[in-house]
Amino acid sequence: MRNIFKFLFASLFVVTFSCVDSENTIDAVLDYETGAVLRTISVNNAVLNSSDASSTFNVTVEEQDEEDGALFKQVNVYCQLKDLTDGNDSTDFVLVTSIDASTFSTGPVGLPRGDVVMTFGDAAAAMGVGPSQYSPGDVFVVGLEVELTDGRTYDWTSAAGIITGGFFSSPFKYNALLTCSPMPGDYTVFMIDSYGDGWQTTSGGDGGQGLEINMDGVITSVAMCSMWGTYDFTCTQPNAAYTEATAIVTIPAGTESALWTFPGDYYAEIGFSITGPNGQVAYSALDPGTATVGLLPVAICAQ
Repeated sequence: MRNIFKFLFASLFVVTFSCVDSENTIDAVLDYETGAVLRTISVNNAVLNSSDASSTFNVTVEEQDEEDGALFKQVNVYCQLKDLTDGNDSTDFVLVTSIDASTFSTGPVGLPRGDVVMTFGDAAAAMGVGPSQYSPGDVFVVGLEVELTDGRTYDWTSAAGIITGGFFSSPFKYNALLTCSPMPGDYTVFMIDSYGDGWQTTSGGDGGQGLEINMDGVITSVAMCSMWGTYDFTCTQPNAAYTEATAIVTIPAGTESALWTFPGDYYAEIGFSITGPNGQVAYSALDPGTATVGLLPVAICAQ
């Protein structure tokens, strides 16, 4: 098996066969100097919690060079912020850390295999960015560079398409999505119903299940009581006109994740807003029928 890998590798990185220039497509594929790749074995975690400096990006890679790993010196880990929320704070790639070849072990095909790990805190410090520059929904782009003992380096800028995909699966670059732990405390959910009969959502019938808040796997549900049905949980009693109600959802300290979901509005009568413990409006859809169906973009980060 090892010889097969070596043959495939050598076949991809060879010099041009002829002194005469050729216009054949295959010549463009074969005209590369012998180099090195970092084959992706598995992406173990590609989500970074911006509230936790120790949150890690983790990918398992396998190094291959012309001497089956004997030239492998280290992997250099770079990162850049890609600002997808307002577009104002993207950065260039900067070096975050280097991982020595000695930390890799021999994999099942006789090549060096190991984990490349980068913490959120180290990446943010290296780029010089803080909470005012990044937000949940932004991306940390992780770029890898393999360095050989003879000084040669190979990264995402030198990897051809034949290397980044297919068998070699060596993109040298990965996206790590930013999330955050929620600010603990009491979240105020103000609910309205324009018709005046309470909430009827599209899920469950007879009032549905209302808002669901998944806090580290524990579900809390919130809805304005309806005149027409019952609930699987304790709904919030509205005013006498069945047009308004207010509920409190408490997120405990230490909660890692809080996902808010809305099943939908059956009659386009429902509106609501969610205000965090610090008075910040995390989500507002008070115009009936305008609430997002599914996962809500509620993100007030713990500091």
